[in-house]
Amino acid sequence: MNPELIQQAGKRLPPGRRRPVALSQQGLVKTDYLEGDSRLPLVIQPRVDGVNLAAWAGASREFIEAQLLQHGALLFQNFKVNTLGEFEKFVRAVCGDMMEYRERSSPRSQMGERVYTSTDYPEDQSIFPHNEHSYSRTFPTKLFFSCITAAESGGETPLADTRRVLARINPQIRKRFVEKNWMLVRNYGHGLGLPWQTVFRTTERAVVEQYCRREGIETMWLDGDRLRTRQVRPVGISHQRTGEWTWFNHATFFHVSTLAPSIREALLSEFTEEELPNNSYYGDGTAIEPDVLEELREAYRQAAVSFPWQAGSVILLDNILTAHARNPFTGPRKILFAMADPFTRTDYAIDRA
Repeated sequence: MNPELIQQAGKRLPPGRRRPVALSQQGLVKTDYLEGDSRLPLVIQPRVDGVNLAAWAGASREFIEAQLLQHGALLFQNFKVNTLGEFEKFVRAVCGDMMEYRERSSPRSQMGERVYTSTDYPEDQSIFPHNEHSYSRTFPTKLFFSCITAAESGGETPLADTRRVLARINPQIRKRFVEKNWMLVRNYGHGLGLPWQTVFRTTERAVVEQYCRREGIETMWLDGDRLRTRQVRPVGISHQRTGEWTWFNHATFFHVSTLAPSIREALLSEFTEEELPNNSYYGDGTAIEPDVLEELREAYRQAAVSFPWQAGSVILLDNILTAHARNPFTGPRKILFAMADPFTRTDYAIDRA
């Protein structure tokens, strides 16, 4: 994807310049905002030396939940979470069990039982803002990122408040998507993207078909052990706790026009549009207009906030309230990723015939 898409979106904020806001009731941490008018993310730092993040989090879950619902993302700095084990302890202290990465859409390396690397795309590519698994009927409501090694340059994880994204979209466009929904079409077995065996964690076609029927995904087996799937999803969702309606979909992310021009041209020279590894449409299968897609991309750009990673830092996201992305980078970069607190949608019908 085009590096400028995210780099232009991120509001560059200098490190180390914070505006104090408050001390938590626990007295061991303080909360700040990054400089500027953004309240995303809320920065939480130890007030005294030697605070163990996992132990503090286990005793402060109500405080963490309240701040997460208000701000959508929490950035924990200077707690020195430098290992996989420390990261796992923190995630379990906040949420208990972690989720397995199923119905996969991007390559990741498994680092722990249910801890993965952040997306393993080439370092010179951007990853456009998205809400994790918005195309799935069951998705994580909390995401965790841990910086073990910060890149030499770039590699930020821009964040975007999906309420702000929604507010920036023309009401007529919103109305059209609400009426039509959006459709994701995926093709497996062309040699590009993840194979269906990896995505569905099985080598049995019958298991894939059973899963897809349960999740409202249409399947079509093609020659050469290829698979095509289609799934129609709403463009938004009401938050399960606050009731706020947010822009929650991958319609822009998966559309071929969001790819970097060189990648898009290479794909379209080899595949017909129907055969592309991923593409999105209105829910009735009609094409999304180019000007609509550009307005959606601009809404994400305008809402995005970017800041440099520091080794040892952790981000906790409300996956409904906050989209995330990735900037290109240079040098070694290691960001761990985990998902938790699954939620299953019941706001659209599933044909189980």
